[in-house]
Amino acid sequence: MELNIKNPLVFIDLETTGINVVKDRIVEIAALKVMPNGTQEIKCKRINPTFPIPPEATAVHGITDEDVKSEPTFKEVAKSLAQFMEGCDLAGFNSNRFDFPLLAEEFLRADVDFDFRKRKFIDVQTIFHKMEKRTLEAAYKFYCDKDLVGAHTAKADTIATYEVLKSQLDRYPELQNDVNFLAEFSTHKQNADFAGRIVFDDQGVEIFNFGKHKGKSVERVLSKEPSYYAWMMKGDFPLYTKKVLTGIYLRMRSK
Repeated sequence: MELNIKNPLVFIDLETTGINVVKDRIVEIAALKVMPNGTQEIKCKRINPTFPIPPEATAVHGITDEDVKSEPTFKEVAKSLAQFMEGCDLAGFNSNRFDFPLLAEEFLRADVDFDFRKRKFIDVQTIFHKMEKRTLEAAYKFYCDKDLVGAHTAKADTIATYEVLKSQLDRYPELQNDVNFLAEFSTHKQNADFAGRIVFDDQGVEIFNFGKHKGKSVERVLSKEPSYYAWMMKGDFPLYTKKVLTGIYLRMRSK
């Protein structure tokens, strides 16, 4: 089944130096743009992370320091990537928990203001887990009846993710071929930030989702304990979490 989309949909896959959203960096990115008429455009680029790639990361994706020593840094490609993704919704495999949060951090470090709040996010892994409860290789075999050749290369994983989503729509009639539905279905929680440190409650109010103030309104906590804002801004939280927190803080001050 071909996708029923109104906006272009970009499938993203990242290969990285590790799995820490705050500290790790991209070493390869693939972006497959699918247009509403079904035409496709794919971009794949290796990135110099500016520090050595750990051996355990190379063991997964096969990318070495030698492979990326002459490649551009993310800051050098950030603007062109943002332009490629402008006006598009986003999709990936385990992307809501990893790829998009890490990509948001990279954009912020590069001083490129890409507004993720305007996007719909489809996480194909979440759909897979909700429907069948299992890796991308297994999903590709299960839905497409094909072995994933070149697993853990950004290009192969990105194309496989696109094919899996189309097959999921064929297999499950209860899945609506609609970006809004798929984005909502593939989201576990209504996060205000990617890391899930701040989430929305049933009334759409931002609340903390961790620590001593878990479940409490962010505005109420910051009003009673202003030092909590400074503590978070100085702490080891993702840049995007700090951006969301700052937005709430400035909104409070403008009232």
